[in-house]
Amino acid sequence: MTSPLELAANIFTAVAILLAGRNNVHTWWTGIVGCTLFGLLFMGAQLYADVVLQAFFVVTGMLGWWRWLHGKGGAPLPITHAGWRTMAWMAPVGLIATGAYGAGLHFYTNAYAPFIDSAVLVFSVIAQLLMMGRRIESWPVWLLVNTIAVPLYFSRGLYLTAFLYMCFWVNAIVSWIWWRKLAKQEQVAAQASSEAYAAAGSPP
Repeated sequence: MTSPLELAANIFTAVAILLAGRNNVHTWWTGIVGCTLFGLLFMGAQLYADVVLQAFFVVTGMLGWWRWLHGKGGAPLPITHAGWRTMAWMAPVGLIATGAYGAGLHFYTNAYAPFIDSAVLVFSVIAQLLMMGRRIESWPVWLLVNTIAVPLYFSRGLYLTAFLYMCFWVNAIVSWIWWRKLAKQEQVAAQASSEAYAAAGSPP
């Protein structure tokens, strides 16, 4: 049976994810509330890596909120690509961190599915860092996280949460496409503005 805590956590997080997909800055404060509630929920389910993850989300949510509003010379942060070099080091670091953290949980706690839970933790951290920078590549990483998280939460009886992450899986694909389109629009607008400025400054 779904608890009131799980229901509230899912509602706030669903709103936050949908707002993120629409590139809306209100994703951050709704996400902070949802992550706080999920931290309490996962503590009761012995998913300790997820508890740490929610605490990370709360802190970085505050930073991300500020960066989206004032990230570039006081102007809102634009949508950009992370670049292949960034992704090239993030992937192996993510795998190594997953193994190390999972081993710690396996040997020193009674955590359930420590390595799978750690994968959700580590790659969610990577996705969040990319999201804070308004990087398009945050969405394929979220897609990976959701693929891992759905069976994990279902196995712990968190059926509503598992269903929500199935919806997040679809949302990640849609948002990935949408952010790519927004990035192209911003590039076109920036180029047009630059050309207009250059033309205005040119001698007659």
